[in-house]
Amino acid sequence: QVQLVETGGGLVQVGGSLRLSCAFSGDTFSNYAMAWFRQAPGKEREFVAAISWSGYSSYYADSVKGRFTISRDNAKNMVYLQMNSLKPEDTAGYYCASRKYYSGGVFYEGAMDSWGKGTLVTVSS
Repeated sequence: QVQLVETGGGLVQVGGSLRLSCAFSGDTFSNYAMAWFRQAPGKEREFVAAISWSGYSSYYADSVKGRFTISRDNAKNMVYLQMNSLKPEDTAGYYCASRKYYSGGVFYEGAMDSWGKGTLVTVSS
């Protein structure tokens, strides 16, 4: 059974940076595409970024393109989200998610297999 644990959230000022980490366990990590989603208070969960099993391909929501970078380390079973130039609208719970044997570029909440419990990011102005 896949388990995902996110860390790295916290309080940061506008324009600052944070790096989120997600630790994967319970199966062969390199068989999974990985993604980050976020959910702001009172809003639906939305896609943020995803990365293919190999790390060769990455995908981003328009709202974070150029500011966020997703990466993975298959030797350590880790996926990361580097967040730069943070804005108040980036405030949300951030969730790591996995999808087994998927090589495409479309990621949405209902398609993901497993989820972490999330880590909270607050961007203060």
